[in-house]
Amino acid sequence: MVEVACTNCHRPYPDRGVPFRCPDCAGLFDFIDLPAFDLKRVELKRPGLWRYRHSFGLPEDAPQIYLGEGSTPLVWWKIDGFPVAFKMEPSNPSGSFKDRGSAVLVSFLVSRAVEQIVEDSSGNAGASLAAYAARAGLNCHIYIPETASGPKREQIEAYGATVVPVPGPRSQAAEAVMQAVKQGKVYASHAYLPFGLPGYATAAYEIVEQLGGSPGTLIVPAGHGNFLLGLVRGFKALVQAGVIRQIPRIVGVQAHACAPLWAAFVSGQEGLDSVTEGATLAEGVRVRYPARAAAVLQAVQESDGSLVTVMEEDILPARDELASLGLYVEPTSAIILPAFRQLASSIPKPIVILLTGSGLKHREIN
Repeated sequence: MVEVACTNCHRPYPDRGVPFRCPDCAGLFDFIDLPAFDLKRVELKRPGLWRYRHSFGLPEDAPQIYLGEGSTPLVWWKIDGFPVAFKMEPSNPSGSFKDRGSAVLVSFLVSRAVEQIVEDSSGNAGASLAAYAARAGLNCHIYIPETASGPKREQIEAYGATVVPVPGPRSQAAEAVMQAVKQGKVYASHAYLPFGLPGYATAAYEIVEQLGGSPGTLIVPAGHGNFLLGLVRGFKALVQAGVIRQIPRIVGVQAHACAPLWAAFVSGQEGLDSVTEGATLAEGVRVRYPARAAAVLQAVQESDGSLVTVMEEDILPARDELASLGLYVEPTSAIILPAFRQLASSIPKPIVILLTGSGLKHREIN
């Protein structure tokens, strides 16, 4: 396995167990050197994203947990006269990009002989983890805000996971799951554990394959920002491998009601301290305390990118407009359209927009 260590005190990740933070200093674990990409080692006979297994940094004995994830289409359209390619992540098995991370993360967990896991989620991460836990035979408890979209909760339960609804905002679910962690449960966190990040990087590999080169700009919703981070790492790996010359400009999009990454990007710590966790239809990006905020901000800066916000009143009209084009996505994905319009005339082409979750996951409450 590629070496993983604490980003603060540099303690190596232990050979046994699955701590989500460093036992010594509570720092985050991450890869010391990113798993390398080698075009010659792409295994075309493996399915979906598992073609890139050599870049995951997994132990040799880790199983291939597969449900059909990866190899999602790239669909071209013209928006306001600009050609745009939509990366269709709703085509993944559970209906969102989270499956890329869950497949690799659950493979790692099984290699560590884990049998029971807990996670907190506004919906998509929980649904994805529940699906892959079912595939791997793991007992799974998902803590969700009680206001989370009904279809997501139903999906989690359908996979056989236990749903634990938590009153209050998204951050309360994150606090509630810690009680289970203190009792010894394995916290299979998509935010804190780094093992799913190479799975997200596979979207970058696919985009370059599909375009025949690097895009000029990528636009992606950002809550914790791990998908954005994984994409940048994927493009960096392709640069290091000599496949492309430079990483594209990355634009992360947040709902203005809860936009800590944007606030930190614009105003630094002062902006971050002033952010509130306001209610938003884009529940998938309602994250007040992004776990890897520093790494995400660095990734945006490395790409000469930016973070932008979208006002609440623009979200449903954007969702409906995308649906009128045949692209049925949840409100979290729809925030990319008004963000695109803020920047379209000034960003490098070609433009790729990441649609992250299916519209079937959202139900409006009347």
